Amino acid sequence: MTITSRRDTSSGPLSQVTALARTTPGVLGSLALLLVVVGVVAGVFSAISVQRRSTALDDLATRSGPLSVAAQEIYRSLSDADATASGAFLSGGLEPPAVRARFESDIAQAGNALAIAIAAREPGDVTAANSPLATLAGQLPVYTGLVETARANNRQGLPLGVAYQREASNLMRTQLLPAAQQLYDDEVGRVSADQDRAGGFPFVEILLGLVVLAALVMAQIFVRRRSNRVFNVGLVAATAAAVISLLWVMISTFGVIGSVDDSRVEGSAQVDVLARARIATLQARTDETLTLVARGTGKVYQDDYVQVTTKLTGLLDEAFSKANNSAVVSEVTSARDNTKTWLAAHDAIRKADDAGDYVGAVRLAIAPVQEGAGTAFDKVDTDLREAIDHTRSSFNTHVAEASSGLGGTVVVVSLLAIVVAVGSAVGLWQRLKEYR
Repeated sequence: MTITSRRDTSSGPLSQVTALARTTPGVLGSLALLLVVVGVVAGVFSAISVQRRSTALDDLATRSGPLSVAAQEIYRSLSDADATASGAFLSGGLEPPAVRARFESDIAQAGNALAIAIAAREPGDVTAANSPLATLAGQLPVYTGLVETARANNRQGLPLGVAYQREASNLMRTQLLPAAQQLYDDEVGRVSADQDRAGGFPFVEILLGLVVLAALVMAQIFVRRRSNRVFNVGLVAATAAAVISLLWVMISTFGVIGSVDDSRVEGSAQVDVLARARIATLQARTDETLTLVARGTGKVYQDDYVQVTTKLTGLLDEAFSKANNSAVVSEVTSARDNTKTWLAAHDAIRKADDAGDYVGAVRLAIAPVQEGAGTAFDKVDTDLREAIDHTRSSFNTHVAEASSGLGGTVVVVSLLAIVVAVGSAVGLWQRLKEYR
């Protein structure tokens, strides 16, 4: 009978490792490895997180912020060009040189802003079928061609010019301005997304920092109980570095959060309301002039004018309630007062036109007279432009403050992570040498 002996595995490699891990040197070695890994991981993640915030702030300063301005400029320029072209058409024959120069300037500014927007996008964004950039780039030359045709017919006294001008305005309203609005909304969305990325609360960074501190405290408690020594220089240095790193990240990040919130409240949020108010102003001006161009068949434009000016009044009230800068308050107050003057001038235009005084109505609409609608419109537009400039300046200032608040944070956090790892390893190695 053969007796098979059972192999004794009690002294195998795994058992030896397990037994070693239960000894004081084993625990110290495991703690050293744990602290090095945790310290490095926390430092790397915090550095990456800070770098992401910095990248978001750079995008606000150099990409999404300027592109939202470009998109707003495209809408403003196109809308003002259409209002100017419609107003010029009322003058009959050859329009005044200043009016013609304003139209050409608007088209040039729209073209320049469009070029900036196209250059900042990927080729696929421009060539996509529903891309607002594709619509703007393709239809802007068509619009200017229709305006030139209308102008040529108007100079010759041909009634066909009215049809071309109405067709140009229809193209502007149905394709160009909606595309510009979509582009503006997209860019405003990108600004908001970048602000969210830059100003998000650092939950994970704080959690990792606390984990590192907890691990260091537990290691020091263990070392003290086993060695009866109150302090371990390496672990104390690592703990101090971890505390400094956590405080540095918290202070710099909370400073960034505050500045980003200020850039939203005092900057982008107000810019958006003021920009929409300015857009409404331009829409209303186009409606006002097209009502006269239509010569009795412009009820649709007059109805739209009423709706848009009601919206404008609400937007100005909202802008006034949000304004927290004395200069912005002053400009918005002036815009509200000038809007009332404009509405009164428009009522005078409608009364003259309805009474058969078309020449008098046209004079009030386009002549550079104190009581004219064109004069009041220009004042409102100027007020809103200056208010936007003030709020945009506040936006840029707060974004710059946020960026400066993160200066050097990545380097400091990385260096402190190295101190945590080295201090932990050196401190525990000193205890390990005692067991040789």
